[in-house]
Amino acid sequence: MRHMLALPLFLLISGLVSVSMWVPATVALSLNEFHDARSFFYSGLAGLVATGLVAVAMAGQKHNRSALRQLLGLLGVFAGLPLLLAVPFYEAVQSTTYLNAYFEMVSSLTTTGATLYEAARLSAAEHLWRAQVGWMGGLLMWIAAAAILAPLTLGGFEVTASGEPGQSLASGAAHADYADPAKRVLRSTHALVPIYSGLTLALWIMLLMAGDPPLVAISHAMSVMSTSGISPIGGLTAAPSGMVGEAILFCFMFFALSRLTFSSDTGRMAQTRLRQDPEFRMGLAIVVGVPVLLFLRHFLASFEVGSEQDVLAGLRAFWGSVFTVLSFLSTTGFVSADWAEAQTWSGLSTPGVILMGLAVIGGGVATTAGGVKLLRVFALYLNGVREMEKMIHPSSMPRHGAISRRIRREGGFIAWVFFMMFAMTISGLTLALAFFGVGFEESILLSVASLTNTGPLIAAAADVSINISALPDAPKMVVALAMVLGRLEMLAIVVMLTPDLWRN
Repeated sequence: MRHMLALPLFLLISGLVSVSMWVPATVALSLNEFHDARSFFYSGLAGLVATGLVAVAMAGQKHNRSALRQLLGLLGVFAGLPLLLAVPFYEAVQSTTYLNAYFEMVSSLTTTGATLYEAARLSAAEHLWRAQVGWMGGLLMWIAAAAILAPLTLGGFEVTASGEPGQSLASGAAHADYADPAKRVLRSTHALVPIYSGLTLALWIMLLMAGDPPLVAISHAMSVMSTSGISPIGGLTAAPSGMVGEAILFCFMFFALSRLTFSSDTGRMAQTRLRQDPEFRMGLAIVVGVPVLLFLRHFLASFEVGSEQDVLAGLRAFWGSVFTVLSFLSTTGFVSADWAEAQTWSGLSTPGVILMGLAVIGGGVATTAGGVKLLRVFALYLNGVREMEKMIHPSSMPRHGAISRRIRREGGFIAWVFFMMFAMTISGLTLALAFFGVGFEESILLSVASLTNTGPLIAAAADVSINISALPDAPKMVVALAMVLGRLEMLAIVVMLTPDLWRN
């Protein structure tokens, strides 16, 4: 075990994903889809042999195992590992290009869920591989948040931590074991893998009992836990489980609102109870407030158009709004089958900008959700409230508490810096896509969807559906880059440019 921990993070993950290729190979073999079975089996075998040879060649060498190096390895995983993941997918699909397969794997691994393929075009093993890669990407973010991002006060932890972004808080010989990134990764893996796998298994069983076929149930279970929004049937509209299945998925989406829903081993907010957690409370307020406003809007419009007041249709419309709001707030991107009921009920369409705004806000820190994150939004809210109090009462004193002071001052400042970097990145991506001939509105939507890791937003928020597969290769690579930037966040990218990372 000690020798394995000494290997680079990228190499360890490459070996694990190579072995995981045998899962869809087994499924394809059971369905007599022998081409898919061979594609996944031989790709996994070749990947495992190559990883083993590299590991043997690097055995005994000394490696820089700092947390910053682990962060760089994490970037290599999200940008370089899809090159390996795309090999069996490319061989199995056949009628596609390797670039498209790479794009698909980047989208899956970053839990974005944007796809270039129609659901009917892919086989069961290929659908399972997409959902499985997304599930592994979500698990990787859980582990990386505790083992890599938290010690460096990144990924949202900079809002409440006492250190500066990119600087480890642990120091001294007494903390050497705790501060060792490799041991932190192992410790976090032992703590989080059983929780993540157990929740996925429980959700899969519940969906099976609700009536979903095994492939649909496991894909939706993995997609909700990883917030990837990947579906083998193109969404929940055609799901046999219906509203019961949506209610089950709805309950499990709350794990993307706050880390305290599944763990309390990371960050200064660890001692906070769930009912006192600002992220969870703000998420609940949005999940309740936005659907109520949408319901009132459609309810009043139904009188203007003179439609019949159907109470059941109104309730179904409200449920569709509640489910879809939580889905996009968690950056999962599943649309309720009753989301369109509000439009039918009142005659008004729901603006896609609402879904874009929810995706930009995002879920909780150290979860699989993307976006700006609820904690940063809460820090900006507190900072704004305090500034208004000072305008009214210049001599007023702020509330006590180290965490409250940190959020209002340094935390609020860092959250504002991150938000500006986020907005500037969206502007840069929009200009880059427009440069390659993509329309202005389409460029904005693609930038927001990819940077927030909410791929289904592309279809749900667009007035006219955007065919990503028809785009040239250059815009596809820009979108793929945006997915990686959104998964790691720009603040972490800036930290990677520090000279300390490259100093021996």
